[in-house]
Amino acid sequence: QLQLVESGGGLVEPGGSLTLSCKSTQSSLEYYTIGWFRQAPGKEREGVSCISPSSGHVTNYADSVKGRFTISRNNARNTVYLQMNSLKPEDTAVYYCASGGGYVCSVDLDATSYAVNYWGEGTLVTVSS
Repeated sequence: QLQLVESGGGLVEPGGSLTLSCKSTQSSLEYYTIGWFRQAPGKEREGVSCISPSSGHVTNYADSVKGRFTISRNNARNTVYLQMNSLKPEDTAVYYCASGGGYVCSVDLDATSYAVNYWGEGTLVTVSS
């Protein structure tokens, strides 16, 4: 069982930045692929970014966030981060980190949903002036 906790959400103006954190309080995240997903009001949940286990040498991003968001991991702190820059109103959503034993780094939720079975409760990001 992997328990994930997100933090770092909040209200930010367009063009601003936020850093989200994903931690596990009871298990090591080092050996898990971790994904960030988001769900905007009235829309389906979508993949944002993911990072491979251990060194995190494999990362993937949704086209909508490429060049603006950066995912990273600090295994010593048992934390995965999502640095979000140049935020837009359309980035407003609840952001979730997630993982699973068979999850391979992909932001295609339709293709990988069967393998993503551990979810945090989410953190709200609101981009508005």
